[in-house]
Amino acid sequence: MGRRTILPFGPQHPVLPEPIHLDLILEDEVVVEAVPSIGYIHRGLEKLVEKKDFQEYVHVAERICGICSFMHGMGYCMAVERTMGVKVPERAEFLRTVWAELSRVHSHLMWLGLLADALGFESLFMHCWRLREYVLDIFDMTTGGRVIFSVCKLGGVRKDISRETMMKILDTFDKIEGGIKEITRVFTADASVSHRLTGLGALTGEDARSLGAVGPMARASGVGEDARAAGYAAYPYVKFGVQTDTAGDCMARVKVRTGEIFEAIGIIRQCAELMPDGPTDTKVTGFPSGEAFARLEQPRGEVLYYVKGGGTKFLERFRVRTPTFANLAALLEMLKGVELADVPALVLTIDPCISCTER
Repeated sequence: MGRRTILPFGPQHPVLPEPIHLDLILEDEVVVEAVPSIGYIHRGLEKLVEKKDFQEYVHVAERICGICSFMHGMGYCMAVERTMGVKVPERAEFLRTVWAELSRVHSHLMWLGLLADALGFESLFMHCWRLREYVLDIFDMTTGGRVIFSVCKLGGVRKDISRETMMKILDTFDKIEGGIKEITRVFTADASVSHRLTGLGALTGEDARSLGAVGPMARASGVGEDARAAGYAAYPYVKFGVQTDTAGDCMARVKVRTGEIFEAIGIIRQCAELMPDGPTDTKVTGFPSGEAFARLEQPRGEVLYYVKGGGTKFLERFRVRTPTFANLAALLEMLKGVELADVPALVLTIDPCISCTER
């Protein structure tokens, strides 16, 4: 046994965009154990249900994370709507699905850029984020925001997308899809990227299940579970494939996420074709009573919302289990046995969101 050293990794690190904090226990340059430290940016958002009424809290839920903001608001609304028996109009369900899949595209493109930056590919990083800007422009055009959108509300959505605007969105994807395929080829075929990622951080399907991994993290290990298949929002009306791989390493996670970008674009195109006419919201009266869960598939994996109401304007309990929180156990297992120099790239391949995790 070599000499053991405890090295703090984070919360500030030149490679990582997220303030994750790990104490790495090393033998020479090899990680033998990783101990997480949770709470660096804890904001007490779950406690705020005692001070913000159930309508106001939609805006708080959106601010759990800036990247998944729409889906956080959507998940909260779904859970509260179930306690109140609110039926969301079909058109609103399709619009929610469009914005959710736009969130998936921009999140994965952002992640690809950050991974390229971590590997030293500065020009590839800029190329990924240049393409992401087109998606943010779509958000700006349809919601008025680029980070926080505030279009999801209890009973539906606040804004509509006209047929003409929907055609502009499809034209944008026709224009950038070739560029996305180009960067995908670089990530999956370049020898330098392959050398850094292939075989790194391998997670078996059995370990992925036992450790509770979700999203692309689990699907890259052959666990073909996707919360969208449960049939919420407009997903029962569209066709899409669940992207999986069996290698379970960092390269497999790259392949799963790049595949999901094209699946998301396909879902948006189907929504544009199938979107029904009608209202975009329904009037919500009364107060939440009882308890309900909502499950939906964020870019990083399954998020679980739980709310409990007692018939007043303030919820009695609110709880959210985010995908990064679920994936931390698998990350700690994967870190064992890797070289210290590979730790930043391995941590990035779970697409960590510490804002979601600590909320």
